[in-house]
Formats: sequence, C-alpha cells, structure tokens
Amino acid sequence: MFWGAPPALWQAAFFLVPLCFLIAMTFWSVRNFRLAPDSTLANWNFILTAGFFRNAYVYTFWLSALTALIASLAAFPAAYTLAYKVSPVTRRLMIFMLVVPFFTSYPVRIYSTQIFFSPQGIINTVLAPLGLGSLQVLNTPTGTVVGYLVLTLPLVVLLQTFALSNVSRILIEAAHNLGCGRFRTIWQVIIPSARIGLIVAGTFAFVLAFGDYVAPTYLGGSRPPTLSILIADQVKSGNNWPRASVVAATMILTLMVVMLVMIALAYGRRKGRA
Repeated sequence: MFWGAPPALWQAAFFLVPLCFLIAMTFWSVRNFRLAPDSTLANWNFILTAGFFRNAYVYTFWLSALTALIASLAAFPAAYTLAYKVSPVTRRLMIFMLVVPFFTSYPVRIYSTQIFFSPQGIINTVLAPLGLGSLQVLNTPTGTVVGYLVLTLPLVVLLQTFALSNVSRILIEAAHNLGCGRFRTIWQVIIPSARIGLIVAGTFAFVLAFGDYVAPTYLGGSRPPTLSILIADQVKSGNNWPRASVVAATMILTLMVVMLVMIALAYGRRKGRA
C-alpha cells in the first residue's frame, strides 16, 4: 500500500477528479457565453440526437478500427522477423530505431508527412515522370489513416515483437518435429501463444487513433470531422463546453467498452480448451 499510494494518488488527482468534473459539466448550461452550473439533460439530448454526431461517431470508429487492423497486419511480418530471424544485436538496433520516432513531437512528424503527400511533394514528384498522375492523399480519409499509422505503427511493432519473443521455443520446435510447416506453425502455435500481446497491440492502436486530433486536422482536412474535431468545434461555437464534454464523455465510455471487450477476448479461454 505504501509503494502503491503515490501512483494511486496521482491517478485520483489527475484522472478521476477531472473525469468527475467533466461528467458534471455535461449537465451545465451556457448563458450569454458563460458557463452556468445546472442539472439539465439538454446537452445529452442535443448531442446524442444530432445527425452530425452520429456521422462523426461512426466515421471515427470506422477509421480507428481500420487503422488498428492495418497496423496489426503490417506490423506482424516486421515483428516476426525481429523476434525470430535476426541476431540479438540487430534486434536491439531495430528496436532502438522504432523508439526514435517517439523522441520527436508527433505534430512535427505529421507536418513531415505532409511534405511527402502534398501535390508538389516528394511522392508526386517521383510519380510525375512515370506518367502515373498525381496521388491525392491530403484532405482525404486516406490521409487521416496515414497519420494514424504514423502515430501507432511503431508502437504496434514493438508490442508485437515483445509478444512473439515470449513464445516458448519449445512449442515451436515441437510443432516442427510433428511435421508442421512454417505457416501452419505461425497460425496454430505462435499466434495463439502470443494472442494477448497481439490483441493488446491492436487495442492500443485503436485507442490512440480514436482520440487523435492532429492527423484528421492536418492530413484529413477536418472533413468529415472526427469526434476530436467535433469537441473543438463545440468549444469554438459559442464557447459550449458542456456539449463538448458530452462528446468527450461518449468517447471515454466507448474506449472503456472497447478495452473491456478486447481484454475479455485476450484473456478469455478458447473453445476446445479446459
């Protein structure tokens, strides 16, 4: 209890208390552009019944789920190579290279991505002599997903690498001795054994993408808006913090449900096992 008290107090002071204040603010009113403590459900009724909120919610959830899927699939070959195919020295070097992007501010990385995908950027400059036309990525959902991957992919590779590295080599050798090929061993031995880490990696990708504001703003063009952009729009529109708090509370609730479902999927027993 002694050693656990500092982080518990930290979480209470900087997460639970602000969260309770956020929930309370959803019932407040805005009068003459000023917040007024109240106990009204008008903010919830307005946001939850608004078509723009439903569209933004579905759009944000879909892009986040797509990002988690793409990041998980794209990261697996790299993680498998780092876990089983390279020397320990190379593995440490590559892990260090995956950590390096986190030394740089995320908005800076997004601005750098704009240089690659802008109409006169590096990629279109290379494609022009080939006669392939201009690649339109900025101000599209594709641009938003690219920004999400810039944020999440290095982390997913790291988490998958650690998960695969912890799979017992005895199980892999036993599978080979019983006649399993490489792909069957991956599918029936390695992936089930590393299931928890793989699911956690995908969940982290979803959580980070779901709440991101930078990528949909600077790469996606804010149209259509995601939930994070919707929060900013509500604040800018008449200083309506209560409605913005409703959107934020909905996002937090969604992430909690998604995480509980994914944890149950990761730690639940598989069929056919005692």
